[in-house]
Amino acid sequence: MRNVLLFATLAASMASVAHTQDIAGDWQGTLKAGPGELRLVLHITKNNDGSFKASMDSVDQGANGIPVSSISLKNSKLSLEVEAVKGSYEGKVDASATAITGQWTQGQSAPLDFHRAIGPVKNEHKPAKPSDMDGDWLGTLDAGTVKLRIAFHIVNSEDGLTATMDSLDQDVKGLPVTAVTRDGTSIKMELKQIGGVFEGKISQDLASIEGTWSQAGNALPLTLKRVKSVAELERPRPQNPVKL
Repeated sequence: MRNVLLFATLAASMASVAHTQDIAGDWQGTLKAGPGELRLVLHITKNNDGSFKASMDSVDQGANGIPVSSISLKNSKLSLEVEAVKGSYEGKVDASATAITGQWTQGQSAPLDFHRAIGPVKNEHKPAKPSDMDGDWLGTLDAGTVKLRIAFHIVNSEDGLTATMDSLDQDVKGLPVTAVTRDGTSIKMELKQIGGVFEGKISQDLASIEGTWSQAGNALPLTLKRVKSVAELERPRPQNPVKL
């Protein structure tokens, strides 16, 4: 009888291992943060002992390789701790291990679903021959009591035009532009992570772009001009007091 029980226990254990879901691979999801959106990529690998390790990319913040402090999978429940950003995630892996439905918590909770990436996830774009739009563009948002200098850095790549944005007077630099779309003399740059969009018309001499910045239901005129000197992108510093 004892041998029968041992075999039954072993068989149950083997069945449990056989049905452990393999979640190794790349997963993509979008976190809605107020009016903005953040595209996240979860990279999961399987260790020799059957446990998992992971890292995360926040594509629209240009943050790659964020270490996942701990990861566990039990009864299709996936739990992640990301101490670097004081965040955590709990989700349910579906039977086919192709989707995860769950909640991201970082101060407050928000729904976050992941789906397996069909192909390799590209976070970097290989450069291509410069376009006529390549370069630095600077403009000022005038909201009455507040004025903010905004700079766009446009670069052509094998995947088309890409860009980053700086809010110079807020010391925010390198914010990835989610999408750059150009149609003739029209250009559109979206930053879903902050819910912002710039749409403008390119001048005939390719020296300026006259358009509108929209964010959170508000719209302000914004004219961008080519930057001729890197000094234009520096934040003004108070002048030294003059001794009398």
